[in-house]
Amino acid sequence: MRRRPAARALHTPSGRVRGSGLHPFGGLSFCSFDVSRIFDTVSGLLYLDGMAVEEKRAWIMVVVTVCTYTAYAAVVLGRAGTGPLAATPYRAALVWSVGIAIAASVLLHIAVSLASKEGGPQKDQRDREIHRFGEYVGHSFLALGGVAALLMAMAEVDHFWIANTAHLAFVLSALLGSMAKIAAYRRGFSPW
Repeated sequence: MRRRPAARALHTPSGRVRGSGLHPFGGLSFCSFDVSRIFDTVSGLLYLDGMAVEEKRAWIMVVVTVCTYTAYAAVVLGRAGTGPLAATPYRAALVWSVGIAIAASVLLHIAVSLASKEGGPQKDQRDREIHRFGEYVGHSFLALGGVAALLMAMAEVDHFWIANTAHLAFVLSALLGSMAKIAAYRRGFSPW
């Protein structure tokens, strides 16, 4: 796996070092940050060639999860209007959002595997341990959501709230598990 090169100090034509609080085109930059630092950060996130396939898959999971759950919430809240939220029709939107999330995730994972320059999904020991760590984080939220949905069912809460609690548990499981994997790839991972 290739690593991104370390950030180097960039000098402006006047000899000043970027990141010193001055905008590279002259004048002060906002919040004491240099615009070039923002561009460096964004380009570092978009630097896909240096990423492991498993890290790309974690990013896909984050993006797909956020997009589909946001769309689901927008549809359900849009349908609610001024009436009670529990009376809102949610089943079709829930099934469609889950189905679209699964399909988009599978298709994007296949596309990333095919476009990978590494010759296929080759996992080493570090990848396996990061995957296991992310799954532990994700499954803890899934277990908490399952217990919450079970308690709500025992208390005979409306089906709307039970279904949305279970759905939110799956969303948090995927989102936080993938974010834990990304953090482990980006900041380093030590199993001990």
